[in-house]
Amino acid sequence: MGELAMAINHSESQQFALQDIQHIAFKGKEMEAVYSEQSNQDCMIAEESADSTKTAEEFEKGLMQYGCSHYRRRCRIRAPCCNEIFDCRHCHNEAKNSINVDQKLRHDIPRHQVKQVICSLCGTEQEVQQVCINCGVCMGKYFCETCKLFDDDTSKKQYHCNGCGICRIGGRENFFHCSKCGCCYSILLKNSHPCVEGAMHHDCPVCFEYLFESRNDVTVLPCGHTIHKYCLKEMRDHLQFACPLCSKSVCDMSKVWEKIDMEIAATPMPEPYQNKMVWILCNDCGKKSKVQFHVVAQKCLNCKSYNTRQTRG
Repeated sequence: MGELAMAINHSESQQFALQDIQHIAFKGKEMEAVYSEQSNQDCMIAEESADSTKTAEEFEKGLMQYGCSHYRRRCRIRAPCCNEIFDCRHCHNEAKNSINVDQKLRHDIPRHQVKQVICSLCGTEQEVQQVCINCGVCMGKYFCETCKLFDDDTSKKQYHCNGCGICRIGGRENFFHCSKCGCCYSILLKNSHPCVEGAMHHDCPVCFEYLFESRNDVTVLPCGHTIHKYCLKEMRDHLQFACPLCSKSVCDMSKVWEKIDMEIAATPMPEPYQNKMVWILCNDCGKKSKVQFHVVAQKCLNCKSYNTRQTRG
């Protein structure tokens, strides 16, 4: 990853990186459910019929007043793995994977296997459903029966992707599912992104969080590999402009190559090295070249990139 870390003016390098990098981030914050297309309508439909039994005030009671840091919801879940009650699956996973928990006992909740929920208003434990059987309150305006997701904050524009098998946020109209990459991308990348099989089904190469289930923004590099948007920013801040996985440049580096041209021209090699030739491999185009050795860098004869590595002398 450090092969492209060169002594470049920090402000200038950040300027071209910000202008040229293709980091169209998709709000890949993974929810926890398979979305029924009727979910956003369920509460509204139920509310219309509630006039005959309960008032709309009862139905909406406690809206956005309950939940945790992850979700606004009016119920808690009973974890099928340890039979304990938590506000959501993230709360469970954070508690059960804490450094204070014995390593052998750490585990994640099997979210699709949740069968019981507890109403936050009346405390009634019941099978997973959107409306409490006791007090009639809607436990989540967004509801997924398959994966037991409740969320009162519908401004997230949750939607279900059949290809991913989970719910995403950001609005169905803004994303598409790439079957080869195995994940959802911004619609802006539909006809331009390079496909990498299972692109999201691996850890972030910087922080090692599993990207497919990450709740943080993920971005697609020009090479097709994926990385957290924040981690990419950290790379740029530390003058790292090569993909940590394949070493291809993560942005247009032409301005940097021009500066290196000038530096090489101003730095003649000592006489014993003036005719020294070496073989290089270009990380950007993959071509091999035999070029004149220079202590600063070696330039690819094919694509004119300095993102190269010496293979033999």
